Amino acid sequence: MPADRPTAAAAWTPDRPIVHIDDVHKSFGSVEVLKGVSLDVMKGDVVCIIGPSGSGKSTLLRCINALVDIQRGSITVEGQEVHDPGLDKRLLRRKVGMVFQQYNLFPHKTALQNIMMAPIKVLKQPRGEVEDRARRLIAKVRLSGKEDAYPGELSGGQQQRVAIARSLAMNPDVMLFDEVTAALDPETVKEVLVTIRELAEEGMTCMLVTHEMGFAREIADHIYFTDRGVIVEHGPPATFFTEAKDPRTKEFLGQIL
Repeated sequence: MPADRPTAAAAWTPDRPIVHIDDVHKSFGSVEVLKGVSLDVMKGDVVCIIGPSGSGKSTLLRCINALVDIQRGSITVEGQEVHDPGLDKRLLRRKVGMVFQQYNLFPHKTALQNIMMAPIKVLKQPRGEVEDRARRLIAKVRLSGKEDAYPGELSGGQQQRVAIARSLAMNPDVMLFDEVTAALDPETVKEVLVTIRELAEEGMTCMLVTHEMGFAREIADHIYFTDRGVIVEHGPPATFFTEAKDPRTKEFLGQIL
């Protein structure tokens, strides 16, 4: 890795991709999960990644947040090489929030305490300032009155909205959503999608792995279809769903639409 790579972030400007993924390869043992994936995300864009199970979608998101390393290629966020050995991953995850299928809330902490933990412990921010922001975020995700509730007292959709608020508490520039509605009951899916839609409308850069095709059609600026570790086809929703060219894309869409 070039010695001057860490300084690349200073050169980033909003007219360049906020997330740049170039020829990324990732294997787990002998299984190659990502086989040369490349894509760009501009600031304020909403990108949806769709495809069959095992196509590498979730692994790609985890690579962007440095939760998973890569064997080859490059991923930069605001010009900073994500897999630079010298990178402070805490600083990266301040820029790049991630919400998972499982909420991963601390069961012995209230909703408010879950949201406050990272800014206080990681960023060392003043408790009073963090609490004010956390209460505003609780209201933002429409959970006012649930500040003192424990995760076990909340529905799945409510827990997922606390998880979104927890990520937002770090003031990220990019939000990654990994199949965040997959574990929810159908009646609670909508409340989570509404929250994500509002973030997108406010200009948050979002990357979503999702099986909610109607939502993807409505919210995305760009849709990528992955299969067997490669990007097969991509385009804006207006043409992606009606003018797919690759047989694999057509077959996938035919099964779910």
